[in-house]
Amino acid sequence: MSENTVLYEAHGGVAKLTLNRPQALNSFTRRMHQDLWAAMDTAEADKTIRALVITGAGRGFCAGADLAEFDFAEGPNLVERADPGPVIDQAFNPTARRLQQLRMPTIAAVNGVAAGAGASLAMTCDIAIAAQGASFIQAFSKIGLIPDAGSSWFLVERLGLARAMALAMTGDKLPAAQAKEWGLIWEVAEDCVAASMDMATRLAAMPTQALVATRSLLREAGTRSLNQQLDVERDTQSAMGKTHDYIEGVSAFLQKRPARFTGQ
Repeated sequence: MSENTVLYEAHGGVAKLTLNRPQALNSFTRRMHQDLWAAMDTAEADKTIRALVITGAGRGFCAGADLAEFDFAEGPNLVERADPGPVIDQAFNPTARRLQQLRMPTIAAVNGVAAGAGASLAMTCDIAIAAQGASFIQAFSKIGLIPDAGSSWFLVERLGLARAMALAMTGDKLPAAQAKEWGLIWEVAEDCVAASMDMATRLAAMPTQALVATRSLLREAGTRSLNQQLDVERDTQSAMGKTHDYIEGVSAFLQKRPARFTGQ
């Protein structure tokens, strides 16, 4: 992370990752994706880290892809050079998948505008807390593209088809308060970073494996029938029953004392 496009800080059991291209509203370059992956590697390698917060430097959270990286120079093969498919396949999709596979819960502290794939990034995190002045914009239709980096899936899942369709087609701004009312995000806070760090600190003291297993169950519930989900719940519950934190949690409950979870 020599160019510091992503800043990494550890605060007890919480890793704070800050997208650090404020002059470009933290829009993604290929390098920033790579730096974000490296930061996630650092968090995963540190066994004391049990929750992760992502936020943005300056006045924006993330404005999606940095279009300056696309090759629109006049000349031969313009269509091939300007194709957004490769950067989605090689950068944005791996970032979304990696966030879903982290061994710890993730929180987006949406400190300003989250546009395009920036909105996708916020929705990919397990929980999103936004500043009062933050907004979410599906900016794709304004440049002749479709929602990507997971937005076409997350929008329907969280908002329903009618609201998702109108937001995606119009590219209208969704203010933070309305995003909360509609169920796109969890909370709006005056200081979203502090609120996110507080939430992360709380989650970091909880049974980490159970939280991550819960993420997987909820994310994939829509792909299964109820009978299938019941079987997956049974198998996952059995796996959780073999963890230290399950034994500790029940023992603490029976002994009427606070549980001391280790994430194991």
